[in-house]
Amino acid sequence: MKEDFQHYYTDQKTSPENVKTVILSLKNGRSYSFKSPEGVFAFGKTDRATRLLIEKCHIGPGGRVLDLGSGFGMVGITLKLENPDISLFMSDINTRAVVFSKINARDNNIVADIRKGSLYEPWSEMSFDAVLSNPPMAAGKAVWERIVSQAPEHLAAGGSLQLVAYHNKGGSRIEALMREVFGNTETLVKSGGIRVYVSRKL
Repeated sequence: MKEDFQHYYTDQKTSPENVKTVILSLKNGRSYSFKSPEGVFAFGKTDRATRLLIEKCHIGPGGRVLDLGSGFGMVGITLKLENPDISLFMSDINTRAVVFSKINARDNNIVADIRKGSLYEPWSEMSFDAVLSNPPMAAGKAVWERIVSQAPEHLAAGGSLQLVAYHNKGGSRIEALMREVFGNTETLVKSGGIRVYVSRKL
């Protein structure tokens, strides 16, 4: 897993040799298609944790939603397709991820503000109603700690940070830090060891 993580977390700037089509089929019967390039997380497949985040997250009507570490855009684009009235923002440190987020947004006929940068750096002057992420645990503690600790600076009042992780593989530590930073946290869903945690800015 470590080697795979290092591959997609590095900044892939060249064109990929392989691109696969991924179909995400939701429980409501709707399906969406994405181009998935090598060198970007979950190449050629639908990651279980990502799917759970998509299906169980809480998105209010008309909100400003940030998909942090967007990969090829599956989370944010699906949420925009399911909730057309939201304003969607996506970012990733990986150039190839940003390129394919833009390609997939275009192919799915949605409008989104998609930027390249590390975590919240592209959004220094902005606040959101929801920040969602499948954090790269293999990147080390410093990365997921920044996702949590810096989130309040980028959330509007009442806004939420929603993260998905394997509870016994670092998720419990994320949950504890979310409670420490926000003063609250709850588990939206548990499934096969995966949990979606949410904290709100009060």
